[in-house]
Amino acid sequence: MKSPFVFFSVLLISVSLPNSIALPDNFLQCLTENSQPTNPISDAIHTPDNPSFTTVLQSYARNLRFLTLSTPKPLAIIAAKHESHVQATIICSKKLGLQIRIRSGGHDYDGLSYVSDVPFIILDMFNLRSINIDIEDESAWVQAGATLGEVYYRIAEKSNVHGFPAGVCPTLGVGGHFSGGGYGNMMRKYGLSVDNIVDAQIIDVRGRILDRKSMGEDLFWAIRGGGAASFGVILSWKIKLVPVPEIVTVFSVDRTLEEGVSDLAWKWQQIAADKLDNDLFIRLMLKPVNGTQEGKKTIQASFVAMFLGRAERLLSVMNESFPELGLQAKDCPEMRWIESVLSWVGMPNGTPIEVLLDRIPKGVSYLKRKSDYVKEPISKEGLESIWKVMAEVGEVAMLWNPYGGKMSEISETETAFPHRAGNIFKIQYSVNWKQEGIDTTNHYVNLTRTLFEAMTPYVSKNPREAFLNYRDIDIGSIGSHGNGTFQEASVYGHKYFKDNFDRLVQIKTRVDPDNFFGYEQSIPTQSSSYSKIL
Repeated sequence: MKSPFVFFSVLLISVSLPNSIALPDNFLQCLTENSQPTNPISDAIHTPDNPSFTTVLQSYARNLRFLTLSTPKPLAIIAAKHESHVQATIICSKKLGLQIRIRSGGHDYDGLSYVSDVPFIILDMFNLRSINIDIEDESAWVQAGATLGEVYYRIAEKSNVHGFPAGVCPTLGVGGHFSGGGYGNMMRKYGLSVDNIVDAQIIDVRGRILDRKSMGEDLFWAIRGGGAASFGVILSWKIKLVPVPEIVTVFSVDRTLEEGVSDLAWKWQQIAADKLDNDLFIRLMLKPVNGTQEGKKTIQASFVAMFLGRAERLLSVMNESFPELGLQAKDCPEMRWIESVLSWVGMPNGTPIEVLLDRIPKGVSYLKRKSDYVKEPISKEGLESIWKVMAEVGEVAMLWNPYGGKMSEISETETAFPHRAGNIFKIQYSVNWKQEGIDTTNHYVNLTRTLFEAMTPYVSKNPREAFLNYRDIDIGSIGSHGNGTFQEASVYGHKYFKDNFDRLVQIKTRVDPDNFFGYEQSIPTQSSSYSKIL
């Protein structure tokens, strides 16, 4: 089964800090004074003069665009090994006027979890990754630094009939993935990750460890889909496991323009959200490929599916709802749910599930991502126009992810994540490249923007909605200080959160009134402007 991800070999570079920037002398002393003697913080501190600094910095940076020599580097990395290390980092950074960037898996597409233009500290959560599964209670406590691959593996260790609805990339860190919504190929059956979170632990700006009861329902609402990094540091989530059948079925079927992609894509829009069995999720992956004529591009469509059931029932569902695809039994391998996780990232049948414990991808690349939501079916004429632009742009792929099912049953105000009923599908625009250099980066980023602009007639409007976990700095920013105006923040805020943005601002103002947890796309306070970090 084809992988929806493209990885390139890792590029390791040396890093250096401008001579004019230095870590305050009393910062390390402050950390020691505010951590527990029984859990010394010294081993968690990585400064630029430490041989481990570059390795730690690069290990959880998933976009090479933000690992160049000119990329601003942190004054220190605190790879917390105990909750007291997180508390000390917050307290001391606030006291000394340093910004923190919180990183669990490093998959922020625009690097905001590990890059800033102001003096900053990276609070790295990768050491805090314990997972405690309670099959009897059908729940689990998962620390923020755990990856999805580790979560899935630990669930499968205990049960073949339980799973969790979250992303298909196994190296995603749960700290950020869940707090932005967390969607995957079971969303039509069970909703998002945030729809299956029942408790959490967060450390607030005062260094207090709060659970659902002590943080209150407002903050618990906000961190489920509103981006927890605006409010504090997530320590752990309590998730509700969901039932999965002992055997599931997957398929990946490719078609070209010459094989009727336009008709298939049009039909997919009619049925993929609200007219298919909720056990079935069919992603439509579109990418330009070389055509039969030299120098000419055509479009290839891949219909990639996850079905919570046996192949026989899947074929019956498809023959009734989508016979035009021509799905056959040979296209439909059956496997355990945990094995389907491997299949979705392109690993061959028989791959040991232990590879899900590999926290670091085999390679990373330069990349750019953007997002959109589609609420009305795109006509065949519109589809033909899109294919033409994709062929002309030549590099940028799109992933169309269907909504409907459980997603249409949950109110857009139930959690901070607002994109619910009324959406047919979500788009991810995706381009990866190997070559370094600012001119090359600008070329590929502009290609993505070109396709994004061409899609304007077909996507949501007023606002043009966007998905927080497909981080896109293009849609608005209040700067690295996080000290722009409320009006400036409203630009991206309403795209990410729609009307939930106003409630998020109220909660932010109450729990972080001085905006310590500010960054380029953070939730602002109700003040018209703020600049607490200088």
